[in-house]
Amino acid sequence: MSGNTTDVIVIGGGTGGYSTALRAAHLGLGVTLVERDLIGGTCLHRGCVPSKAMLHAAELVDGITEARERWGVDSKLEGVDWNALTATRDALVARNHQGVEGQLSAAGVTVVRGTAALTGPRTVRVDTPGAAGTRWTARRGLVLATGSRPRTLPGLEAGEHVVTSDDALFAPGLPRSVLVLGGGAIGVEYASFHRSMGAEVTLVEAADRLLPLEDADVGRRLARALRKRGVTVLTGARLLAADRADDGVRARVRSARGGESAVTAERLLVAVGRVPVTDGLDLAAAGLATDERGHLPPADWATLETAVPGVHVVGDLLPPPSLGLAHASFAEGLVVAEVLAGLSPRPVDYAAVPRVTYSAPQTASVGLGEEAAAAAGYETAVNVLPLTATAKGMVHGQDGMVKVVAEPGPEGRVLGVHLVGPHVSEMISASQLAVAWDASPADIAQHIHPHPTLSEAVGETFLTLAGRGLHQHR
Repeated sequence: MSGNTTDVIVIGGGTGGYSTALRAAHLGLGVTLVERDLIGGTCLHRGCVPSKAMLHAAELVDGITEARERWGVDSKLEGVDWNALTATRDALVARNHQGVEGQLSAAGVTVVRGTAALTGPRTVRVDTPGAAGTRWTARRGLVLATGSRPRTLPGLEAGEHVVTSDDALFAPGLPRSVLVLGGGAIGVEYASFHRSMGAEVTLVEAADRLLPLEDADVGRRLARALRKRGVTVLTGARLLAADRADDGVRARVRSARGGESAVTAERLLVAVGRVPVTDGLDLAAAGLATDERGHLPPADWATLETAVPGVHVVGDLLPPPSLGLAHASFAEGLVVAEVLAGLSPRPVDYAAVPRVTYSAPQTASVGLGEEAAAAAGYETAVNVLPLTATAKGMVHGQDGMVKVVAEPGPEGRVLGVHLVGPHVSEMISASQLAVAWDASPADIAQHIHPHPTLSEAVGETFLTLAGRGLHQHR
C-alpha cells in the first residue's frame, strides 16, 4: 500500500465529520476526510434537509385548506405533482451538497472517496473500488464519525411496501394509506407529511405517549392535534404481525387496553430508532470496542476522546447524553477540531441542546421536562400557557402551548422550556439561552417580547412565573 501522512484523519463525511474537518482546516491543520458515500451524510441526503423540504410543501398544502375553510379564500387543491415536488427537493439537496463540498475544497481538506478500516490508533487503510488500498497516518489524531442507520425489525426489512427513515420520502408516489410504527420525531414527521398530502394515516407507538423522551404534555398535545387532523394515533400499542401483500401491508395491532385490530395500508414505515455504523471499521485494530448498544463511548466527554489517546468520536456513534442530532454533531465537531489544534474549548452542554420535531404542529424543547426535573430531585414551579391565549396564537388557530419548568420563585433557575405550535422551531433558541445561562423567570420577564407574536406567549409565561403576570394569573 502507498502511504500518506496528515495531521487529522476524519472517517465519515456527515454533519459531525465535515464540521470537524472544516474547523480543523480553518485552524491550520492538514485534514483528510474519508467518505464512502456522499459528503453530508444521512442528514443532508436522506434526513434533515430533504424531509424538511417535503414538510414545507406539506405546510403549503395545509395552507390551501385553511385559506378556504377558515379565511374565505376561494382556493382549491387540484392535486400534487409528485415529480415536480421531488425535483425541487432534490435540487435543494444538490445545492446544499455542492455548497459543503465547495467549502471543504476552499478550506484545503483532502477528501478521499473510499471505505476506511483502522490498522492502528493513528493509521487507516482506505480501499476504493478497483484500486489498491492506501495507508494514511494521522500526526495529531483520528476522528470517527461514521453515523448511524435505521434500526430494523425481523420480518420488516425494507422492500416494496415497507420503508425505513432513510428511504421513507424517496419511495415512489404518494400512498393512499400509511401505517407508521414508532412515534418518535421521525415517525411523527412522516405521519404529519402524509396526512397533509391526503393519506389515511395510522401511527403506532409502544410508549404511553408520542415523543416519549419529551415532556408528557408535549406528547399529549401533539397527539391531540394529530387526531384533530385525522391521524389515528395509537399509544401504548404493539404491532403483533405484519404481512406483505401485493397492494401493501396487512397488520394486527394490540391497543393499550388489550384489544386487537386490523390495519391495512399501502405503505409501512418502520421508525423505531437508529443504530451506530461501525461495520468494517475494525475498531479492535486500534484498541477500541463498542458498548452493548453499539456506541463508542468517550473516556472524556469534555474532549470526546476515547480511551485510546488521539482517537475522538462525534455524532451518532456517541451514546447518551449525546442526542444523535445534526446540530449537536456540529458542536461536537467544533470541540474535537479545537482540541486537536491545541485549544481548550468549552465542552458541549447537552442539557441545553434544543430538540425539534417538524410536524404540524411543530414541537420544540430544551432542558428538563416536568417529570425529568422531579426525578433529578428538583423542586419545581410549572406554568403552561396555551398559544391561543395570545392574539397571534388565535390568528394561527392551532392547538399549542408554552410550558416552562423552573425552580420555585422569581429567581429560581429555568430548567426547561417546551413548545408546541406553528413555527416553534424558530422560537426555541431564546429559551436555549435561558436554560444554558441559568437564567431565572425574573431575568427573562424584564425583556420585552414583541406584540403580536407567538413568542409573546413565551414572555407572558415567564412574566407569570416572575409574579408579574399581565394576562395570565396564578
